[in-house]
Amino acid sequence: MKLQVLVSAVEKDVESLPGKMGLETDAVVVNQCQGYGYLEYQHKGRRIQCFSMAERGVGLSRNTALFHASGDICLFSDEDIVLYPGYEKAVLAAFEENPDGDIITFNFKVDPSRATYYNKEKKRIRWYNYGRYPTYAVAARLEALRRANVSFSLLFGGGARYSNGEDSLFLHDCLKKGLHLYGVTEEIGEEVYRESTWFQGYNEKFFVDRGVLYHYLYGGLGKLFSLRFLCAHRREMLGEMSFGKAYGLMKRGLKEGRSRRD
Repeated sequence: MKLQVLVSAVEKDVESLPGKMGLETDAVVVNQCQGYGYLEYQHKGRRIQCFSMAERGVGLSRNTALFHASGDICLFSDEDIVLYPGYEKAVLAAFEENPDGDIITFNFKVDPSRATYYNKEKKRIRWYNYGRYPTYAVAARLEALRRANVSFSLLFGGGARYSNGEDSLFLHDCLKKGLHLYGVTEEIGEEVYRESTWFQGYNEKFFVDRGVLYHYLYGGLGKLFSLRFLCAHRREMLGEMSFGKAYGLMKRGLKEGRSRRD
């Protein structure tokens, strides 16, 4: 099997990026910048394809990389990820050990304030636990993604109308299409901490956007999951806003999601 890394970047020097990220495999880099272009070169004997585009949106970036992908296994990544030496062997071994696995998530070292998961044991990822994984933790069989016809939402994520959630929606759609998802314990890289390009605090937009996302994820159960979300994160997120106001904003987002979809 061949592993290919699909990198989403913004305003980066694409010729120095593979070295900074520790790439040891073929890669497709989509760089959202001020113009358009294509560059191809060799890095450590591996093929690096770089596509520059002026349009913004992490979903668009990832879909563009998927369109140009050719590896048997694709590992999604971001410009601020550094992969450990030997990551190729670890990723391919996980798929060989899980022949029915269409998607496998791996561990990454991240700043504690951004940590949403850590696989302490191998497990199946199902409807009750899929929402914690960032896209850079995900590797997938390209043929399985194309067979299922899944892609990333253009409505959610950095550079899109709604601030985040494209990763959860992607895994949601993969489960809906019957793909098999696993989480394994191998740590294959780390995130270099940086200020978020989209997060502006737990303000009104944050909760409205979360409500829109929950409509797409949970449908008629959106209100219940909104309450669950606020209860679970009350201490962290509601220092300057009442529970009732935050819930009202999420309900506004649920309504906005219904109007967009219906």
